[in-house]
Amino acid sequence: MGTLTRKEFDALVAKYEAATLSAEEHALLEPYKVKRAILLASGFGSRLLPATETTPKPLITVNGVRIIASILDALHIAGVEEIYIVVGYKGEQFEQLKTKYPNITILANPQFDSTNNISSAVVAKDHFQNAYVFESDLFIKNPAILPAYQYESNYVGVPVDETPDWCFDVDDAGIIRDLHKGGTNCCHMYGISYWDARDGEALAHDLPAAFAQEENKQRFWDDVPCVLARDNYEVHLRPISFDDVDEIDTFDELVALDDSYARA
Repeated sequence: MGTLTRKEFDALVAKYEAATLSAEEHALLEPYKVKRAILLASGFGSRLLPATETTPKPLITVNGVRIIASILDALHIAGVEEIYIVVGYKGEQFEQLKTKYPNITILANPQFDSTNNISSAVVAKDHFQNAYVFESDLFIKNPAILPAYQYESNYVGVPVDETPDWCFDVDDAGIIRDLHKGGTNCCHMYGISYWDARDGEALAHDLPAAFAQEENKQRFWDDVPCVLARDNYEVHLRPISFDDVDEIDTFDELVALDDSYARA
């Protein structure tokens, strides 16, 4: 773990972005380097039918770019080389990504069709330290939301007055206190998070412990740090805007972004 204050960290990141870091300063930033990423990509994507009838949702193209490629390209810009993709539905199709992205490791989730994505997180449980974690139906439009260095564990989200979607309750210190569907004066949730070394190690224990309980088999994995075991974590909200990411949940949302699907 690093020993920098937030102010010191921000100052060094600014020097990094300006390419003026000294070797000594670079060493101080090293504990905060994002070292790896996990992409949860095992689901069927039934709400995107017929587009997902023959293609896994993350491999669908939006105006010629695969959804998952928008994440992988942003990670490349951030210098994240160790990448794990957890697959299930038509998982063999993800092998084609290795031509352009030879550094990816594909992990198979044999329970993808009978559980929620908590099972995919369990498959990747040993890789959460200093790691970004993504749902793979997110089209990244602004790669800058994935910086090379992170100070603390966090989720990205958009502050809103009201939403029917999944959202976080956040206290005055910017710490996430709850996760639920629908709310007011909350933060719209996107499935993009970062986990520091301590919290990543804790997730390696808490994820399988939660999944071992039958009542948790159909939960989203985010419920573990944000609901079920939230006393074990201090997860911050990192604000972004709706212009930074497109979340593609339904076929209508896909058509709205790429009208070629309406003409198919």
